[in-house]
Amino acid sequence: MDDVKIGEILLPGDEKTQEKQEAKVRSRFWPTFKKAARQIPFSRDLVAAYYCATDRETPFRVRGILLAALGYFVLPIDMIPDMLVVVGFTDDIAVLTTAIALINRHIKDRHYDAADAALADHELPA
Repeated sequence: MDDVKIGEILLPGDEKTQEKQEAKVRSRFWPTFKKAARQIPFSRDLVAAYYCATDRETPFRVRGILLAALGYFVLPIDMIPDMLVVVGFTDDIAVLTTAIALINRHIKDRHYDAADAALADHELPA
């Protein structure tokens, strides 16, 4: 997966696009996360990014980038289908890593606190 493709995926979009993306992410994030948790080495950061993306205090462009990355993550069909157990989330990891690296200073302690609480509350596969 090259940087041009990741750059295209991470376009923040306009307000209407972000609203659609947020609805999709909110409805599909936890089920997808539970399937992928063992394969994602930065689960806490990913969940904190989810809370940052859904936080209305997060700047518009940052929310857009995160929602685009999280939207890609929750899509069942992407460049490498997630049904392929071992490699299915590798493209998602690349997109998410890039997005988090671009906006990491916007993920606040409150987002990590929410992530820690959510991870403690959600039953994840062993």
